[in-house]
Amino acid sequence: MYTGLLIFYLMEKLKLKLLNIDGDGYHLQASVKINGKSALVIVDTGASRTVFDKHEIRNYLKKEEVEEHDKLSTGLGTNSMQSQVVTLGSFALGKIKIENYGSVLLDLQHVNHTYTAIGLKKVVGVLGSDILVKYSGVIDFSKKTLTLKKPTVRKKSASKKKPLRKR
Repeated sequence: MYTGLLIFYLMEKLKLKLLNIDGDGYHLQASVKINGKSALVIVDTGASRTVFDKHEIRNYLKKEEVEEHDKLSTGLGTNSMQSQVVTLGSFALGKIKIENYGSVLLDLQHVNHTYTAIGLKKVVGVLGSDILVKYSGVIDFSKKTLTLKKPTVRKKSASKKKPLRKR
């Protein structure tokens, strides 16, 4: 009799869109769900955390869930900016659903202004390395996919082995 744990991986492949940023480089864009509503995000392996735009995120919140944050954040083309925090009821990357996901809100209007100026759709945030590392993210540029894997642990129930029958 053997009792143990089985580890399975839920593999999820997200389609990516390769955006040409006015002939000056590329961004990767993915579709996610925030509290059940579809949203677009930039995939950024250089971003330490997943962040959302403090203006655009309000379209996805069920209630006022934003709190002031006392730290200044850096990156995304600015030296420092005031940030806020939010807890999303659900954040889904395909079949991978993260409940009560805590994230930082920044003013990303400069990103969305550039996007709309060159004919691209606005994004609600940036998918960063916190998620990419946790879910072992692999980007395949030729297939334009982001593969994530979520470990799932199940208990293996004890079972008695049946004796082999003689013939």
